Amino acid sequence: MNTNLIGLEWKQFFRSAAWQKSIGIKILMGFLALYFILIFVGLGVGGFYILKEQLPDQDPFVIINNFMFYWIIANIAIRFALQKLPVMNAKPFLILDIKKTKIAHYLLLRSTTSIFNILPIFFMIPYCVVLLIEGYQASVVISWFMFMLMTTLILSFSNFINEIKTSDKDLSFLPTLIVLATFMGLNNFGIVDFNSLLGYAISVLTGSSIYLIVPLILLSLSYYILFNSLKGKMTLDDAFKKEVKEVNASEMKWTSKFGDLAPFIQLDLKLIWRNKRPKSTLFILVIGFAYGLIFYTNDTYMVDMKPMLVFVGIFITGIFMINFGQFIPAWDGAYYKMLMSQNFKYHQYLEAKLRLMTMSVVISFILSTPYVYFGWHILWLHLAAMLYNIGVNSLVILFFGSFNKKKIELDKKAAFNYQGTGAAQWLSSIPLMLAPILLFYIPYKFISFNAGILTLAILGIIGIVLNKIILKAIVKRYKASKYKMIAGFSQIG
Repeated sequence: MNTNLIGLEWKQFFRSAAWQKSIGIKILMGFLALYFILIFVGLGVGGFYILKEQLPDQDPFVIINNFMFYWIIANIAIRFALQKLPVMNAKPFLILDIKKTKIAHYLLLRSTTSIFNILPIFFMIPYCVVLLIEGYQASVVISWFMFMLMTTLILSFSNFINEIKTSDKDLSFLPTLIVLATFMGLNNFGIVDFNSLLGYAISVLTGSSIYLIVPLILLSLSYYILFNSLKGKMTLDDAFKKEVKEVNASEMKWTSKFGDLAPFIQLDLKLIWRNKRPKSTLFILVIGFAYGLIFYTNDTYMVDMKPMLVFVGIFITGIFMINFGQFIPAWDGAYYKMLMSQNFKYHQYLEAKLRLMTMSVVISFILSTPYVYFGWHILWLHLAAMLYNIGVNSLVILFFGSFNKKKIELDKKAAFNYQGTGAAQWLSSIPLMLAPILLFYIPYKFISFNAGILTLAILGIIGIVLNKIILKAIVKRYKASKYKMIAGFSQIG
């Protein structure tokens, strides 16, 4: 039965009307997957020897086990944000004479082939081969491999259980985020040393194959819970019916101060709050604020690679602007034809988008002010990045939006969803991210760090001053491509 189901899905994949339209993205994702596979294989082969060279007095096998805590935390976070159970693939089978138990087992079997489960194997197999070459006992190596494999599947099934339990709840990411932050905080502040505890537990479990019964029981239990949860949801009237919610009819009176732009801003805010795909931009906003901790705590970037700090500043203060703005006006693609038949000025429509992005940049800057802890120069960098984002990048995003012709389904989740993504999104990243780094680097190289910051700030201020003139030119561009957009958004698939 599983063979037949796999065959049907394979045919659906290649016979889809959207196959050739998105083949470029599929090829790109294929190269990206190959890139990560090569990285994981390289780490598996060279990781042991790198650790042995850097820390000659310690056992590389023990060091790897001690770092498994961070691997598990990162694994949970990435899976929660990106990995989704392919339940929609079961919908066509529910009207056929196929038992729900077989469909549920098929979906769970299919989920094990996720890239999140396969990539670790490309690290584990070469690493185990290296351990055998270096003289480690075969029983220990095999036990370690089986433990890691079962742990990977446990994390996968646990993520799906959490997805099913919280799929109908707003802000469902908060409990997971709080739990992960709590464990990280306890470990990093030395309250509980999870690194050593987990490393010791792995050493014990892999010391004797009999102890593998512990992860095996946990794996069986997680599979059983997920199977029953999935089987209970597998009805046409329940799992795949779009949930009907009471609409929040907030009038958002505070937007009235924007005058004629208020109705457009209200519509965008409601669109973001009521739909899954645009709401994901808020989740990414939360992640973006923690981005600086990767760079500002690293002396390599703070001392030797300061131009990279510009990328961080642009990203932190403009993450919502970039993720929301790059799909303007595709967010309105479903009703763009109707929208263009209304009696309003196109200038108002685009200016409202611009104001919303500007507000997000200012709010992001305010929320990022605690980064002053790493130095006043970081605060000034964020201020310059804010001005640059408002005066330059916001207009760049609007301009590239005039090339968008792919409709977005608002009720689809964002994870691995490339609907609406085209050449405009990829090309816009060059002026958005690389241009400010180059503009900063030139005065930084020949004058000083402060000169680079001042350059970005001045360019941002010039853009703000010339805002109306530039916006008029962008409006003309949108009007010239209006009918091409309407035709593009009307396409199916």
